Amino acid sequence: MTRARDLLALGTATVAEAWPQARLIGAPLRPLAPGMVLAGRALTVCCTPGDNLALHLAMDRAAPGDVLVVDYGGSLESGPFGEIMALACQLRGINGLVIDGAVRDSAQIAALGFAVFARGVNIRGTVKADRGEIGGPLTLGGVRVATGDVVLADADAIVALDAGDCAAALTAAQARAEHEAQMMARLRAGETTLSILGLE
Repeated sequence: MTRARDLLALGTATVAEAWPQARLIGAPLRPLAPGMVLAGRALTVCCTPGDNLALHLAMDRAAPGDVLVVDYGGSLESGPFGEIMALACQLRGINGLVIDGAVRDSAQIAALGFAVFARGVNIRGTVKADRGEIGGPLTLGGVRVATGDVVLADADAIVALDAGDCAAALTAAQARAEHEAQMMARLRAGETTLSILGLE
């Protein structure tokens, strides 16, 4: 997952602009706390709202470096993931959680340093009855995500890439980052954006 971390270091905006095949997850999912970022292989989970058994099963199946990508139906009526589950994920080497739904224990999760991107927060608990579906393709924010895709998330966005695209996407993103660094150097030298972009 070195390439995923390298892509994350360049930022989702740079990656998405440099690699048009990157899929921008459009749901209003935000980091649970400032500074949270994540990168890793997706392990997809379809979880019935009001039930978190599928999440527990996915945590048991996940490999180090995975990111749990959870379709919770956009529900904000309950929080199926909290501090204990975050600690369990962290101890297993899971890199983070992206959930189209709510979580709980937000301050405690932030204190652990476990990266969570969610639609909101709700302290209401859940039952454990429905096994849901783990590993199948799902649609999140209008974007198809499959197990094994690479997921990147930071303060700007959440993007998914085909795992086989990572090397080419990294090369393209590094080239764009270098171009932007040159532009900023020219700005510091006294040029304007109009002159640099040929808009005068």
